[in-house]
Amino acid sequence: MQSNYQKLEDVIGCKWSVSVLIAIGDGVIRPSALERHIEGISRKVLTERLRKLTAYGLLEKQTFPEVPPRTEYALTATGKKLIKIIQQIHSLDSELDAESRNDGEY
Repeated sequence: MQSNYQKLEDVIGCKWSVSVLIAIGDGVIRPSALERHIEGISRKVLTERLRKLTAYGLLEKQTFPEVPPRTEYALTATGKKLIKIIQQIHSLDSELDAESRNDGEY
């Protein structure tokens, strides 16, 4: 069984997980659209990430009984909280970049 830190590392430490969460948060909710939207991700990796993020309770999967079947993903409440944290980390990273550029100027 994974510890909570291992799960967090698996999500935050994986560039694909963050990309998938951000894309779904931005409204890209179907697997084929995600594959086109996230540059460089393979179908296999996308499928694995969607399964893991759903199992971790960050995404909800909805399958519609149509022909062909349609699947859509949405952020859970926990997934939305995580997106906010990721956005805060991104903002902090941008601030640190700006500070380091300014430190080099005299």
